[in-house]
Amino acid sequence: MSHLPVPLYGFAAFFMIFWFGTWMVHLIAICYGKYKLHKKSCKLPPESSPLPGVSILKPLMGVDPNLQHNLETFFTMDYPVYELLFCVEDKDDPAIKLVEGLLEKYPRIDARLFVGGSDVGVNPKINNIHPGYMAAKYDFVMISDSGIKMKNDTLLDMVQNMSDKHALVHQMPFTCDREGFAAIFEKVFFGTVQSRIYLSADVLGINCHTGMSCLLRKAVIDQLGGLRAFGCYLAEDFFIAKGVTKLGWKMRISNQPALQNSGLCDIGSFQARLIRWAKLRVAMVPTTILLEPLSECMILGAFAAWSASVLFNWDPLVFYMVHILCWLLSDWLLLSIVQHGSMPFHKFEFVIGWLFRELTGPYLFLHALWDPAIRWRTRTFKLHWGGMAYELNTPADCPTAPLQPQPAPTLPTASAVAEVTPAATFCTGAKHRLLVS
Repeated sequence: MSHLPVPLYGFAAFFMIFWFGTWMVHLIAICYGKYKLHKKSCKLPPESSPLPGVSILKPLMGVDPNLQHNLETFFTMDYPVYELLFCVEDKDDPAIKLVEGLLEKYPRIDARLFVGGSDVGVNPKINNIHPGYMAAKYDFVMISDSGIKMKNDTLLDMVQNMSDKHALVHQMPFTCDREGFAAIFEKVFFGTVQSRIYLSADVLGINCHTGMSCLLRKAVIDQLGGLRAFGCYLAEDFFIAKGVTKLGWKMRISNQPALQNSGLCDIGSFQARLIRWAKLRVAMVPTTILLEPLSECMILGAFAAWSASVLFNWDPLVFYMVHILCWLLSDWLLLSIVQHGSMPFHKFEFVIGWLFRELTGPYLFLHALWDPAIRWRTRTFKLHWGGMAYELNTPADCPTAPLQPQPAPTLPTASAVAEVTPAATFCTGAKHRLLVS
């Protein structure tokens, strides 16, 4: 193939290097996932070194079949001092009665209900939880979406990952075991594509924070202007992480993945979520427009196969098939690490779910580029480059976030947390994600 123009060899070399780099991401995610995930939390410390109190914010809107069970897991956690702050915007929301029933069932748990929300920006989640945030009485605040199911020691694990250098501990998104092909599709996505990005980003120090389940130092968020400062962004979690790191604090993932357990699970609604997240990524990180499609298994494999034929005169079809097989096997290995137990489906079902994810991924991304408007429940938003959001047909009235770097503060609670946090559990990182639940 010596007759080919020189620029084509340059493109071939680029794609081959990119292909090798992608496989390094696979390797990092598998090794780090094996090292980090599902470590046993330490036992509760003695009374001489008590754990810090945690205020848990639960934004609610509507009721699904699993909501009561999910919320009840927060009332039965094995943690000594915490409060539950349930937040509902609409006074006629059926979630109110459900919460009131749980308050009566567990009278010894410190829990309150806030109805009405606040108008501090365009972000519905921030508007909903802002009253609860303002009433939070502990130095640590946890934001947890309604579809999250907690294990007894999850909060303990998150607190023990919070050292005196960290201001944010977040859980890697995953799902509970559920029935149906849609549940398989979700588990495959979160256990392969999402986990690969999340774990490798945590190692490399890239902002991939998801706000569905995270623990924050309230004093640091207050220094950034409080939650209201992030009300003008739909991807508030990305900007919270960005602000935290600019102040000199670190962030890390916890040992336990977040268990999403929504009672509503279907292909259409989940694909709509994937499209919405892609729209956010494009607005927040414009390089996503090029890098994300190239990192897809089928597309990258095609370019790499062509590059191998140009550079090494290898059979492109054989290369392509071996590439897909190795990608499939590495994703199965990573999913097994994240699952940490037997799969709720057969290997054949995994292959079908994996192929469906890989084949539809590029289409969903193109769909996001074609229609940049973001639809969340009954509302429609658009994003300016950089992430500032405005709601269509409404004035863009929202406070700006003071995210200028400042010296990291010395908090009185930092040393207390350091005393109860095992020094062996370290992970450097900020991260990349932009999820609106």
